[in-house]
Amino acid sequence: MPCIKVLPTDLRNKIAAGEVVERPASVVKELIENAIDAGSSEIIIDVRSGGKHLIRVSDNGTGMDKEDALKAFERHATSKLIQETDLFAINTLGFRGEALPAIASVSKIQVHTGSGSAAQGTLIEIRGAEIKNVKDAPPYPGTSIEVKDLFYNTPARKKFLKSTHTELYHIIDTVTRLAIPSPQIAFTLTVDNQDTMNLASASGVRERLVQIFGSDFVAGLTEMQHADSGIAFHAFVSDHQNFRKSKGHQFIFINRRPVREPSIAHAVYKAFEGILPQDRHPIYVILLTIDPHIVDVNVHPTKREVRFAEKETIYRIIIREVRNSVQRGRREFTREFTGPPASDYSEETDHLRHQTFDSGDAASVISENLELPYKHISPSLYIGDTFIAISGKGGLTIIDHHAAHERVLFEKLLKSSTIASMQLLFPKQMRFSAKEYSILLKNRDALSALGIEIDDFGQNTIVVRSVPEEFFNADLESILSDIASGLIDGSVSKTSLKKDLAALVACHRSIRGKEILGTEAISSLISDLENTEHPDQCPHGRPTRIFFTFDDLNRLFKRK
Repeated sequence: MPCIKVLPTDLRNKIAAGEVVERPASVVKELIENAIDAGSSEIIIDVRSGGKHLIRVSDNGTGMDKEDALKAFERHATSKLIQETDLFAINTLGFRGEALPAIASVSKIQVHTGSGSAAQGTLIEIRGAEIKNVKDAPPYPGTSIEVKDLFYNTPARKKFLKSTHTELYHIIDTVTRLAIPSPQIAFTLTVDNQDTMNLASASGVRERLVQIFGSDFVAGLTEMQHADSGIAFHAFVSDHQNFRKSKGHQFIFINRRPVREPSIAHAVYKAFEGILPQDRHPIYVILLTIDPHIVDVNVHPTKREVRFAEKETIYRIIIREVRNSVQRGRREFTREFTGPPASDYSEETDHLRHQTFDSGDAASVISENLELPYKHISPSLYIGDTFIAISGKGGLTIIDHHAAHERVLFEKLLKSSTIASMQLLFPKQMRFSAKEYSILLKNRDALSALGIEIDDFGQNTIVVRSVPEEFFNADLESILSDIASGLIDGSVSKTSLKKDLAALVACHRSIRGKEILGTEAISSLISDLENTEHPDQCPHGRPTRIFFTFDDLNRLFKRK
């Protein structure tokens, strides 16, 4: 008896849908891509219950007549490819002709569309890939596709959907990634009848980034452009000191298509080599425009990955441009010690920089950039700008002042049932991306427990009214953005929310490199560290201090 059978059409459609439709955000992506390809200048997205119950995408593009609207839901039906050679020069976001039939096979769909100045439009109702109704309708300037009850006929798929909030974050992220490289299109996202994103047509990518993330966010990025050998490179990248705890603000686009491309990401990190702090990540928005003949976008069912022939050339361009930009930025904020004096230079401050300190003065400084004739007699001194060397207790202790301060703040935040906070005289308004804004408001009580009081101001903006005393002059926007990213990507867990938030907040607010402490502050830090429960590690497990006995030192110097 033969074992191989041809699968029934219904089952084939559901299997095909599994390759394209992973979750509600997949539907949003495919429908928006079709709307962009249709030449729309305005796209409206409406979702309910994280897209599980309803997804509606409406556009003012070219629309379809009745015949095309019916063909669009047949497998491999597309207006974007005519002949085989077109496959090797893709200029559209969609082209396979699989998205609409795949979505229709696992949902209930209603389509309202019209073509040009036609006197009437078309209304089509589909249920589980089966056309239930086709009728004339009022004229419609574009296309509106309504998807209801996703996975209603595939319960095994439906049960693997995440919470409504999680699915919504994926939808917001999808809309964000499609809106960035298409600033000329207006996007509106409504969630459960509330406006979540409202992006007017923008003059360019910079304005679009300001619309989504706010002007303060964009002010911390350096814009760069390069065009050569058929490759146009336009990017916004962290300046030399603007880094985040997560990778939530990293975007790569090739010919307006959001993609994952490890080689490009690696090039950015390579450009920051020697500058990027441990456990920190750069922000980047990279837009590449490449001859479509040398890009293969047909390598992944959801078109998330691409292959291109000039990978090495692109890699070199990104490293060079980003590295040059970072170095220019650093030169703007630093002065060579051998250069001319700064405007605040005085002989007195110069004398203090080079003098030998007595035990009652601030700690001495040893820097790789300074040759200091010194005779050290104080109880502590700086080695470089991060490590403090202390003699005593039968040996030498070297302390990482950032890690030590992090441990002290972490335990203070974690142990306190109420954090002493101060009301800001002028509350600060801060704009975030839609998904960051949503998650911060959802966890308002947890932030309040750490002394951070926020209120909703609307339009993706929150108002910070009070902060812990230790946060005076802190970069609150970066702190809250990292908290939001951690909650979204799971690095901050709901089961240990206070602990994870405390670790993140402590890391942000602890002493940074270049901040040299005086003797009194060092003494206070050491005392506070000794009184913690785990003085030898920061909250992330890195050492706060290393102790060398005299025996260790003798062995290091080959005296034993």
